[in-house]
Amino acid sequence: MAQLEETKTADSAATSSEAPPPPPSDEAPKHDVSPPSSDKTVNPPPPAHVDDSKQLAVVEKAPESTEEKSTEAPSNRDAVLARVETEKRISLIKAWEESEKSKAENKAHKKLSSISSWENTQKAAVEAELKKIEEKLEKKRAEYVEKMKNKMALIHKEAEEKRAVIEAKRGEDFLKTEELAAKYRASGKSPTKLLGCF
Repeated sequence: MAQLEETKTADSAATSSEAPPPPPSDEAPKHDVSPPSSDKTVNPPPPAHVDDSKQLAVVEKAPESTEEKSTEAPSNRDAVLARVETEKRISLIKAWEESEKSKAENKAHKKLSSISSWENTQKAAVEAELKKIEEKLEKKRAEYVEKMKNKMALIHKEAEEKRAVIEAKRGEDFLKTEELAAKYRASGKSPTKLLGCF
């Protein structure tokens, strides 16, 4: 029974470490023929007429498990150490990969932020320049409107002056004509240029 438990623990250790099983030995299975001691149980050799397959498996497992422990222990340990080393290397690679990806992400984010900042600054500068130009144009427009209004007022003033001059001249001409008409009436003579108009 102790051999079965020993076999189970050896089998579970072998499967948990995932090491390949040792190659089958060419030797015939050995039976325990040592003198009985107080702490070991002795298995008698199986009878010839009994089916040996089950008992041989039990008897074979005990010696192989001890051999497996002795031969597999260094290779199993090496395999475990190799696996641990591989896992460590893989975890380091993964950590490095994550770190590099994080660095790349941060670098890209920083550049995108600087581009956005640059874009906003440039847009603000262009908008300020556009506003300044609009203000200049509005100021020039107001100046031109004022100039045109002043010009129109000046033209209107000149026209009024010319009208006044013409009205004054007409009044003078009317007075002159009336004076000549009175003179002609007083003298009884007729104007010489009377029919000159027709």
